[in-house]
Amino acid sequence: MSEPIRNKKADFPVAPTPQNTPANNAPISSHAQQPGVSSIKEEPMDSAAAASLFARNPALINMIQGKLGQLVGRSSGYIESLPPVVRRRVAGLKGIQKEHAKLEAQFQEEVLELEKKYFAKFTPLYERRATIVNGGIEPTEEEVEAGKEDEEEDEEETKETEEQKEETSAAGIPEFWLSAMKNQISLAEMITERDEEALKSLTDIRMEYLDRPGFRLIFEFAENEFFTNKTITKTYYYKDENGYGGDFIYDHAEGSKIDWKDDKDLTMRLESKKQRNKNTKQTRIVKISVPTESFFNFFSPPQPPVDDDESVASDIEERLELDYQLGEDIKEKLIPRAIDWFTGEALQFEELGDDMDPEDFDDEDDEDEDEDEDEDERGSDRDIDDDSDEEDGTSKPKKEAAECKQN
Repeated sequence: MSEPIRNKKADFPVAPTPQNTPANNAPISSHAQQPGVSSIKEEPMDSAAAASLFARNPALINMIQGKLGQLVGRSSGYIESLPPVVRRRVAGLKGIQKEHAKLEAQFQEEVLELEKKYFAKFTPLYERRATIVNGGIEPTEEEVEAGKEDEEEDEEETKETEEQKEETSAAGIPEFWLSAMKNQISLAEMITERDEEALKSLTDIRMEYLDRPGFRLIFEFAENEFFTNKTITKTYYYKDENGYGGDFIYDHAEGSKIDWKDDKDLTMRLESKKQRNKNTKQTRIVKISVPTESFFNFFSPPQPPVDDDESVASDIEERLELDYQLGEDIKEKLIPRAIDWFTGEALQFEELGDDMDPEDFDDEDDEDEDEDEDEDERGSDRDIDDDSDEEDGTSKPKKEAAECKQN
């Protein structure tokens, strides 16, 4: 289904559906396009001076955003200028569109039910995967052979002796989920060295749908030195009403409380601070706890601001979008294809994009090599400006890694 139309009526907020990972950051709220009038010419303003101006005047930014927001959906007066008979036809088309919107909402509901149906079929596979990862059982010969079909085997590879196998044997697959998460770009950026020791005890990541639109991520842990929780969850909720195009509207997320053991809270760090006694003038060093970066901050998500709350952080929408996107990445990428993230194979699809096959690039690489050789032969005829752009840092950056290919 096509993307929902953005920047239309403010009464129809746009948000990603719970069953589809958005290609871009989740549009938590609509943003009006900046209006412009080509006939009006302004004196050029230095970008640094403009940035400084806005940095010193946050109230000015809020005022401008408020004014621009009022322009969304505002009539230009054209419809009102039409003859009554034509306006009647316009109203009729709106009535037809409402029927279309009802069908779109029904479509989204049925898509969600279909996804739940197949999720029930996926669940036994996820459960078997978890049992193998944690050393409960071994995979069957059929499963192993199916997994080896795409692997290139060394003809001269020798079989290990039973003694060697005993020396290198380990229960399950150690650090399976930690390795998979560190290969997933958006998650890897959140994991600190301090987090890794705790995440080594991660035994499974799974999800479940709610009775209402929404889903819950469940992280299961073995006994560890950091917290007493056996499971830590995070739940994503959607609003009761549907948005424009029948999509479910993301509302907020809630994380469960982590019961940290004494002095083991990874979301806090100790900082030394000098204190001086006013009477004796003596100084002492005290340790205070201050918030710090950690993957486990994921379970303390930002909350949407209240309309009349002016004290919220200016980057709240960006944080909300990032938080939602991380949840979708875990739900739609990490959980279904955990083994591909563990081996790193999923990364090639992140780089190539959804609709590309790595095999399609074999011949193109050869052609590129031929073109490179031709260019080397014609090196003396190159335009000097191409090199100067790169030296000046004005060359275009490479495209960001695309979303992991999913069926």
